[in-house]
Amino acid sequence: QVQLEESGGGLVQPGGPLRLSCEVDGTISIINDMGWYRRAPGKQRELVARITRDGSTNYADSVKDRFTISRDNAKNTVYLQMNSLKPEDTGDYFCNAQGIRTSFIRFDSWGQGTQVTVSS
Repeated sequence: QVQLEESGGGLVQPGGPLRLSCEVDGTISIINDMGWYRRAPGKQRELVARITRDGSTNYADSVKDRFTISRDNAKNTVYLQMNSLKPEDTGDYFCNAQGIRTSFIRFDSWGQGTQVTVSS
């Protein structure tokens, strides 16, 4: 079993920062790609940012230069630093991790989501 637990969501004013964390727990051999996705009210889930094990990143155009994804492989944790937040960043943010369990079975797991609300 692989479980992901997000934290750090909440209410923030436009222009403010927020940092999300996601810890991956379970019988894991290696975590390859990790990422953050979001689902805005009334919209489909979309990619926000992803990061490979060696630190290569890619971002949605809407968050480039404002958001930074990073990871701590020793802690099996991925972070999303969000700066200059806008109301359109409001939504449920989900963590995703892909890798291999100690049983040599691949996993592609999701967290339950954490809510981010950008409003004055």
